[in-house]
Amino acid sequence: MQDTSQNNSIETESHESDGPRVALANGDHIETACQDSSDTSVSSQEGRAPALEVRGLWAGYNRHPALEDINFQVARGEIVGVIGPNGSGKSTLMKAILGLVKPWRGGAFVMGQPAATQRRIVGYMPQMEDVDWDFPVTVRDVALMGRYSGRGLLRRTNKVDRDAADAALSRVEMHGLRERLIGELSGGQRRRVLLARALANDPALLLLDEPVAGLDATAQHNFLDTVDELRQEGKTVVLSTHDLSCVSEWCGQAACLNRTLIAYGPPNEILDERVLSETFGSHLLLVHTDGRAYAYQHHRHEPDPDSEAEE
Repeated sequence: MQDTSQNNSIETESHESDGPRVALANGDHIETACQDSSDTSVSSQEGRAPALEVRGLWAGYNRHPALEDINFQVARGEIVGVIGPNGSGKSTLMKAILGLVKPWRGGAFVMGQPAATQRRIVGYMPQMEDVDWDFPVTVRDVALMGRYSGRGLLRRTNKVDRDAADAALSRVEMHGLRERLIGELSGGQRRRVLLARALANDPALLLLDEPVAGLDATAQHNFLDTVDELRQEGKTVVLSTHDLSCVSEWCGQAACLNRTLIAYGPPNEILDERVLSETFGSHLLLVHTDGRAYAYQHHRHEPDPDSEAEE
């Protein structure tokens, strides 16, 4: 996949699906092809591998593909916004990078190494719907869960873990509520606690699945301010969202996904009517609320009963 910021390319092997359109710095576009997943070398820039490279990735559920031949690179210290309709594969992409979904073909590399070996430097924030907010745990307990990737589920946490969890809570301005039950928090506070959990192990790469969904404009801005500060500190962030304004304002790169990668590049170069229509379908509906633009499907077909529901 071409790195749009530097115009370097990787030799690839063609597969059955067409490659995505990629924006170049000069405004031109190229078509890319899938790289042979058997080649474990990862392209580097100035001697450094990208923070994330997804190469020839196919994945799905019950024989139904959710992702088809996905190829892209994320530079270190970048924020990438992944947009697409419900069922487009956004969550599957993140879970495949984490190893929670086994790829059918291809794979992902974090800092030049297979993603499966790099879990300790990847922080993950799931969708709000994936969390049981009635479970009787405190804010600090949730932050401590972020340390398990380094210690294992059966090992007791120690002072180092507790200090790291407290530091993560302080980073997201939630340390003062560390003894409060998570069910007592507001929506914005819950997202900050989940972000603290993702930060507790000091990851290099953050995967945030719909982190601002349902928040009002002020809460979104405050959350994304924190994310941008993390980027300035050297973190790399991949987040999924329906908020096109979020991608345009906060993300250096956009990935338009609908099972295949429709387009990848700077938002101001690729987020045009043609790409959005191809990403969301002919029934794209743009809803403007609080001065922001959200993309929704005006019409949705019933999901295939044999496939797993996926956001």
